Amino acid sequence: MYKLLFLSILLAAFCNRSKPAIQASVLLPSGEKMMGLTFVAPPEPFANNPMTAVKGVGAGWIAVVPYAFTRPGNPHVQYNEGGWQWWGERPEGVAESIRLAHENGLRVMLKPQVYVPGSWTGMLRFEEPEAWASWEQDYSTYILTMAKLGAEHGADLFCIGTEFRTAISERPAYWLGLIKQVRAVFPGKLVYSSNWDDWEQAPFWPELDYIGLSGYFPLVESATPDVEAMKRAWEPTRERLKAFSLKHGKQVLFTEYGYLSVDSCGWRNWELEKNIEQRGINEQAQANAYEALFQTFHGESWWAGGFLWKWFPNMRGHEGYPERDYTPQGKAGEEVVKKWYSKG
Repeated sequence: MYKLLFLSILLAAFCNRSKPAIQASVLLPSGEKMMGLTFVAPPEPFANNPMTAVKGVGAGWIAVVPYAFTRPGNPHVQYNEGGWQWWGERPEGVAESIRLAHENGLRVMLKPQVYVPGSWTGMLRFEEPEAWASWEQDYSTYILTMAKLGAEHGADLFCIGTEFRTAISERPAYWLGLIKQVRAVFPGKLVYSSNWDDWEQAPFWPELDYIGLSGYFPLVESATPDVEAMKRAWEPTRERLKAFSLKHGKQVLFTEYGYLSVDSCGWRNWELEKNIEQRGINEQAQANAYEALFQTFHGESWWAGGFLWKWFPNMRGHEGYPERDYTPQGKAGEEVVKKWYSKG
């Protein structure tokens, strides 16, 4: 009998050692998804409570995005200098957005981002080590200021950066150090937002709580993409993401995802943003793209959810073409989002 018991213990230990490196702790409570909306910071304080509409569409999270700015070739991160920044991006606007979200039973990802006029953060690069060091010092000041602000006001999730492809590949040690600094001041969960085509190259996923990425994968090029065709196009990516999640023992979070409401929005939306006023309005294309994404990922336990890009609080802060923009507000896509977010 004792010999059989001993063999059973050895077998159990071997089987447990052989299991994939994913743990129950990486899953959200009861299979809950982060069904989020990315707030566009308004230029002035909220005239009406914008969280009513957020809850009306079934969202449980918002992302608050206070932008900083870096000009190409200039190793300086500019944030809240000179008083010209919109209210929703300034510290007082960030604090009020978080407070109001929590008051209405919503959770918050604080996602400070850098805007590079005429370029993209993924291409940000400096030739001289001194310039890199200067930019990194500024960026650390900005990020740690935001992390402390998030900690003070109880933000639930903090994003350390968005789509810094070159900066991460050339300066990985800086980012590992930054994560430690943020951990020291922010007690909540941490994520990074990689681009849709470089998430496998980020070296620091073991140091973060989620594998974050922008879900702008080009799928189907037709003017009005068919839901089933888009689901088929998603399959290879879904399997890669699943394997990556299991390998690292962390859930995948779409820190951004979205589609313009124009023809061919199932393809390369960043290209469609150019001359957007000339694009054909196509609400059904946007709605189909949402439907395909949710059908593909919502039932996957390794998928933590996502933050829809983007949502205008009280329709303030739009850039002139809301009927073509990423927001689903007042469009066919809003009902699709509401249907799936209400399940989250």
